[in-house]
Amino acid sequence: MTGSPASEVSRLLRCWGEGDKSALDKLISLVYEELRRMAHHQMVRERAGHTLQTTALVHEAYLRLIGAGKVSWNDRAHFYALSARMMRRVLVDHARGHGRAKRGGRIKRLSLEESLAVPVGRDSDIVELDDALNSLAAADARKAKTVELRFFGGFSVEETAKVLDVSVRTVLNDWKFAKVWLLREMQRKCEENES
Repeated sequence: MTGSPASEVSRLLRCWGEGDKSALDKLISLVYEELRRMAHHQMVRERAGHTLQTTALVHEAYLRLIGAGKVSWNDRAHFYALSARMMRRVLVDHARGHGRAKRGGRIKRLSLEESLAVPVGRDSDIVELDDALNSLAAADARKAKTVELRFFGGFSVEETAKVLDVSVRTVLNDWKFAKVWLLREMQRKCEENES
């Protein structure tokens, strides 16, 4: 392998994006443990008895990544951000399906503690958070990516700064703003649902 693992990941992503199918196998062997770490971080927050397991979440996200078609990968940061988003989509789709199976599963309020690192115990919680995060992404994509990486990906502030190519201070500011924004958005939705 030439260069650092980070540069090798970026190189393999470019090769895969250009159509080299063998690059995908090499890429997965390099990033699999990091993807498992991300998935484990997310699964710890899920309700007891959740039918998805860490490995299944990684594999489902992987299938969605390869099914996404030809992607112009910028670098490893782009890959990890999209991987976190795919894991989020898997969990949200699973929660929405589970909610439908329970006669629509009325959306309930999700309380956010200071760090936003709260267990998501009900399927409606993750759906509500996803809806709010989609609204945030429409207003400010970088802040939404910060939440995806920190909350769904389990990245530290420093790792998030590196992935987004911004300062640690910017991540802290974005994180603080996003938590307040998401809480406000979820409270607004909850009030609408109660009326």
